[in-house]
Amino acid sequence: MPLHKVIYDTDPGIDDAMALVFQALHPEIDLLGITSVFGNATIDTTTRNALYLAQRFAPGVPVARGAAAPLQCAAPVPLGWIHGDDGLGNIELPEPDHGKLDARPAHRFIVETVRAHPGEVTLLAVGPLTNLALALADDPGIAHRVKEVVIMGGAFGIRGVLGNVTPAAEANVHCDPEAADIVCGAPWKLSIVGLDVTHETVMTNAFLASIRDRGGEPGRFVWDISRHYERFHFESDRIEGIYAHDYSAVAYLLAPHLYETRSGPVRVVTSGIATGQTIQKPSAMHVDAPDWDGRPACAVCVGVDAPAVLNLYESTLCAGA
Repeated sequence: MPLHKVIYDTDPGIDDAMALVFQALHPEIDLLGITSVFGNATIDTTTRNALYLAQRFAPGVPVARGAAAPLQCAAPVPLGWIHGDDGLGNIELPEPDHGKLDARPAHRFIVETVRAHPGEVTLLAVGPLTNLALALADDPGIAHRVKEVVIMGGAFGIRGVLGNVTPAAEANVHCDPEAADIVCGAPWKLSIVGLDVTHETVMTNAFLASIRDRGGEPGRFVWDISRHYERFHFESDRIEGIYAHDYSAVAYLLAPHLYETRSGPVRVVTSGIATGQTIQKPSAMHVDAPDWDGRPACAVCVGVDAPAVLNLYESTLCAGA
């Protein structure tokens, strides 16, 4: 029986797609909806990809189109060399049925779904946090009705991990730092799965090939879209595989015991050369820090049992093949 009712807020994105397949196949997740946001590609492309993924792997799950740009500036230009010009590794996917798109904008879909299931819905956000910030602006009361918020974003300097788009910032937070600061300051239960643990969790080519060979249609899909992403990782970081970014957020939701966390309020830098930097004041730090003090504590992932996380993904994809 599903234990987690999830709204998946996403900018698909190769690793976003891999995380969606993970959720669709795991028996403990009840996917209530998918909300698109700009980020890895334009909002037109990420919405198309969300529709395609839902129709192929999670039929009947509604998709709502979300924000096309950050709260206070223009949308960034997508980098096709990372996720492909189509956001999914340029593997020539068929066009989905756009008539299946939910009529509500993503933030209203979030508000109305949370209100329909008070205390039950987890918001799993793996792109820029604009939709969540807009939902809070529309109805601040949802912060007390959400069960939990889990985001993939940020970097806190654990083991020297800083940023991946600037020396200070991770991509999802950097895309809309104002929204990220709002989300980190809201009075809901918030956990942050950042580069500090996703860079510790690498899906090697051998691991991905095993999923391809044993995971049936979903496994072959994961392999196909990962080829473009793997080339980017090799060219940028010289690793033979891919970092487990967005699917680590799913793993945390399902198995939080596989992660070590640190508690404390989090702020996001919103201007200057460090825009998008995420900074936590640990709860063990007792000096006055007015910009942090009074904000709710967040759980920041600082350690991970990477082999166990990888086993969870592999066993989920291969279980039904």
